[in-house]
Amino acid sequence: MATRRQPTAATAAVQVFRDRGGMLRMAEAVKAGIHRRTLYALRDAGVVERMSRGLYRLSQSPPLQNPDLVTVARRVPRGVVCLVSALSFHDLTTQVPHEVYLAVSRHAEPPRIDYPPVRVFRFGGRAFGEGVETHDLDGVPVRVYSREKTLADCFKYRSAVGLDTAIEALRRYREQGRVNAEAIRIAASACRVANVMRPYLEAIL
Repeated sequence: MATRRQPTAATAAVQVFRDRGGMLRMAEAVKAGIHRRTLYALRDAGVVERMSRGLYRLSQSPPLQNPDLVTVARRVPRGVVCLVSALSFHDLTTQVPHEVYLAVSRHAEPPRIDYPPVRVFRFGGRAFGEGVETHDLDGVPVRVYSREKTLADCFKYRSAVGLDTAIEALRRYREQGRVNAEAIRIAASACRVANVMRPYLEAIL
């Protein structure tokens, strides 16, 4: 009777990657039984690619449609895509963000991401937790603020993103034809910008 051959460490590691959607953080790989030495060998052989510090992906996986957002979401799963990046996601701006705008809790450890470029904003209390949506991008859950919350955030951080950006977003929001006045009110209250937004809402919406 032929003896069934045991998979090599490399073959077993590749199978773990496939079972987990083709992407793993270093800590996840080690926890799943992949030795660091095996992972580095797979990287050097071109079987897996390093997407960012401590994040690896099977090289033969289909191209990612949203590589920057997916990479950041895997590195900082509790972070939330915000401001210009959220505007772009919701098609509320003509700008193309050259970095990922990411909100983290005021008490969270600062994320250390070498790539892609990330601009971190610390949100506290209701401003962090309000209006969070989870979207499946390339098989990865990515947390993004809702359209209404993003509008409120842009008025709150108008000195960082520009008042013209916030106004443009409000106009594009109106043009999309799905105006939710109550959601805007709640978001504006959470961000404490109800009085700031009121004249623009009255003029544009």
